[in-house]
Amino acid sequence: MRTASIFSGVFLLSSVAPAFALDPTGDWRVADGVANVRVAQCNGSMWGVISWEKEPGGHDTHNPDPSKRNRPTLGMPILLDMTKKPDADQWEGHVYNAKDGQTYSSTITPTDPNHLEIKGCVLGFLCGGETWTRVGPPIPSNPVNSMAKNGAPKGGAHHPAAAPSRTTGAATAHSGAQRHVAAHPNDPVGDICLLPDIAGLAH
Repeated sequence: MRTASIFSGVFLLSSVAPAFALDPTGDWRVADGVANVRVAQCNGSMWGVISWEKEPGGHDTHNPDPSKRNRPTLGMPILLDMTKKPDADQWEGHVYNAKDGQTYSSTITPTDPNHLEIKGCVLGFLCGGETWTRVGPPIPSNPVNSMAKNGAPKGGAHHPAAAPSRTTGAATAHSGAQRHVAAHPNDPVGDICLLPDIAGLAH
């Protein structure tokens, strides 16, 4: 059995305002500094994707699904469908570790405004983890998609761009992505709720 090891190392940042305490959304530098992860709430759950790479051009070569081994790691979901625990500033779900192609049970816990603790376990034991450091501010939530912070059950409300209907989803996601690229031309990931790997699951 192996512990879940995503990244290792440290990157320091101290300029984020205290008003952002206990909010897991935003961009986070992983411990060894090789990537940033953008965390946002998409239809009641927290999701996280690779939003920046120190060495661009990576691919998901260890994925157990051969059809996914050529997908870029930039924009790839690694925090999967994480829901808020009742009466706690902690979210639980799964983390995908591209280094070994395995998915682990995981929790994320903001320990202060600038740090996010990630823990992953195999079969409930052999747990490993690390701390990520904030490099981008929290992402304002759409009022109809605020269930992840409130810990409410899923279902019903949808992010208007992130969770399009099956009949109009492609057109809505495409136009939403175009609007984001126009506003942020240097951000190749944008609104993670629009990414196909999340939009197809967060419904």
